[in-house]
Amino acid sequence: MLIRYTKVAVFFACLAPLGFLAWDAYYGQLGANPIEKITHATGDSTLVFLLITLSITPLRKLTKQLWLIRFRRMLGLFAFFYGSLHLMTYVWLDKFFDVHEMLTDIAKRKFITAGMTAFFLMIPLALTSTTWAIRRLGGRNWNLLHRLIYFSAIAGVVHYIWLVKADLRKPLQYAFVLALLLGYRVIHWALLKPARTAARDPHEPLASQQ
Repeated sequence: MLIRYTKVAVFFACLAPLGFLAWDAYYGQLGANPIEKITHATGDSTLVFLLITLSITPLRKLTKQLWLIRFRRMLGLFAFFYGSLHLMTYVWLDKFFDVHEMLTDIAKRKFITAGMTAFFLMIPLALTSTTWAIRRLGGRNWNLLHRLIYFSAIAGVVHYIWLVKADLRKPLQYAFVLALLLGYRVIHWALLKPARTAARDPHEPLASQQ
């Protein structure tokens, strides 16, 4: 019961960035360039939720709070939600659905290419976020597919770094956090590798594999 109420609270907390943006829009506080304000706000929210989603597994393992895993799907879907808003700001408000201009942007501006890559890598993750998809794909295949989130987050950070021309402090902060989260996974994998190798060693006596 507590988890259910906590999920509701987290859900509304995840809507806070959109609420603040709507508040600013309603009261005319988006500044001299509203499209740029919306673009940056939705882009930041996308990266924040990607990083929070990636932090669930390390936090769960380090704190032994296994219940945290129940929030990963919701957080991942909110990353996709804000990524969709970020893309629609570009497609609709910035380019007015001009496909030719957008294709030119993707081909000539590398930060647009990186951003598009980050978004499209999130699509299969969002489409397979259901329990049905996990059963359909099988746990192993589902886990392999959802490692795309690593590449999506990397592409998102690269997109931000290439976008910013002067002050790199904020995108580099995202890069630092992402490096910590990916570094934890690499170290965890390296530490467990000997145990996995021993478990698969065909020369081990059968008794030791029971």
